[in-house]
Amino acid sequence: MRAETTAGVTTLTLDSPANRNALSAALVEDLRTALAAAGRDPAARAVVLTHTGTTFCAGADLKAPCDPQDFLALLREIAELPKPVVARVTGHVRAGGLGLLGVCDIAAAGPGSSYAFTETHLGLAPAVISMPLLPRLDPRAAARYFLTAERFDAAEATRIGLLTLHADDVDQALAPVLDGLRKASPQGLAAAKALTSAAVREHLDRDGARLTDLSAVLFASAEAREGITARFERRDPSWSL
Repeated sequence: MRAETTAGVTTLTLDSPANRNALSAALVEDLRTALAAAGRDPAARAVVLTHTGTTFCAGADLKAPCDPQDFLALLREIAELPKPVVARVTGHVRAGGLGLLGVCDIAAAGPGSSYAFTETHLGLAPAVISMPLLPRLDPRAAARYFLTAERFDAAEATRIGLLTLHADDVDQALAPVLDGLRKASPQGLAAAKALTSAAVREHLDRDGARLTDLSAVLFASAEAREGITARFERRDPSWSL
């Protein structure tokens, strides 16, 4: 991961295209460290979270997944950071990566992006990521996409509340957003973010322990072992009809 602060904005770039920026223990730790540094930096008004390669984040690193407790801590730290976090997406987002996207205060994407909650096809469920997502998503859409693992595009992601905006030129679309954040006072930004992220923080505090436990149980299950093995072997899992 790379971090750079320019013109009042700290940009954190997920830069592990070989594993599609999957949520490994190392990546989660790097993100937490970089976010804490950005939070302390008086030169930064906002944080932009973006990526290299064709995938923003593929979700959990299935070869070496991060501890659900550490991922929960990362989500909390983004929600509680006294500076807005803006996601800039030009590629694919899957599973746990959607939780990372959903906890951001503003999310913008380009036309080549795509989205899918793939957990049910692996014997899992979008447990931990449901906490930042359910307060923001259209309930009917959440039920559909959580259950079916269907792929959808940026226009649909915007319609259901996953994205703030989408555009052919994501940087052009984000320019006035970032300009507005640069002109805002640190105190004003912190107070406004506390208001808009209240429901997300409430879900993380109320359900964090229960849903991280559920995630751990599901990952350790026989069905998950079969689902993950089938994914690596490029075949359908045994339960698929």
